Amino acid sequence: MNQGARGRSRESLQGAVAWPATLLKGRPRQRRDLCWQQRTASAHELWLVIVDASASTRRHQALSQAKGLLAGFFDQAYRQRARLALLTASGNAPQWQRHGLKASAALQPWLDSLGAGGGTPLLAALEQARDWLLARQRRYPQEQQRCLVLTDGRLKAWPALQPMPCPSLVVDIERSPVRLGRAQLLAQQLEADYRSIESFKRIE
Repeated sequence: MNQGARGRSRESLQGAVAWPATLLKGRPRQRRDLCWQQRTASAHELWLVIVDASASTRRHQALSQAKGLLAGFFDQAYRQRARLALLTASGNAPQWQRHGLKASAALQPWLDSLGAGGGTPLLAALEQARDWLLARQRRYPQEQQRCLVLTDGRLKAWPALQPMPCPSLVVDIERSPVRLGRAQLLAQQLEADYRSIESFKRIE
């Protein structure tokens, strides 16, 4: 390793842990698995974010808490120079907000205006996201993809789901006193890592 590489290595082990980026790589088991807040990153990274903004996420400020987590995630994407794709699940059908654009401060007004309402087209959003990722993999085979799903899991019964085609993380934003715990089942079927939104407060 040359002198410059050693210097960058030392710098990368300082500062705050970038938890969204870390967890999108999989559950960390040792210190070297952690990502640190910095302005450099692996080339060609894409982070796909699926946000459940259905009416149920208004309860107990679930979506408000999720927006706080997303603000930190978007900031880290900007620092990592990752591209972002955003898909919201609310109303009658999922809506694409971004398609692989570079993260920037322009995302903040969109995040501020994000509100909850309508139905829960999350299953349709997951299907669209899977097809889009697979098509993008064929177009950009060297791209490193990650998927983040924020949901309270308040869905009715659903058929078995296909796994996402990249490392994924489901963040459970359910906040009601009586919890159904369906987001964890969703994560299992997607073969994704699972965390409750409260766990981010404990580790930060």
